[in-house]
Amino acid sequence: MGHDWICDDPKRQLIWAAATKDALRLLEGKWKIVIICQLFGAKAPIRFAELERRIEGVNQKMLIQQLKQLEKDGIVARKVYPQVPPRVEYSLTEMGKALGPSMAELTEWAFKLREAVDARDKVE
Repeated sequence: MGHDWICDDPKRQLIWAAATKDALRLLEGKWKIVIICQLFGAKAPIRFAELERRIEGVNQKMLIQQLKQLEKDGIVARKVYPQVPPRVEYSLTEMGKALGPSMAELTEWAFKLREAVDARDKVE
């Protein structure tokens, strides 16, 4: 699904801005991007306790809340295995996996931004 980004139509630009704003709203929050990156890095479903260990500084309540929101928004899948104690695993849905190229590009941009800021700070 490609878009012609070279467009002088202000209405189309407003549509793009609104769609992007909606997408970013789903991802906003201190921990959502970190959770998504950890799930990408795991390359397989990951248990809650392991996810909690991998995300330094998050408390259990906040992690549960953020996972529930990501699940509700169709980014993360939660699978409960009927055993005692119950085993719960999290993974990215197809929609979550579709974030891969965007996350890679955003990460590259973030590193370029850091380099630019570091270079600017050295000059000042």
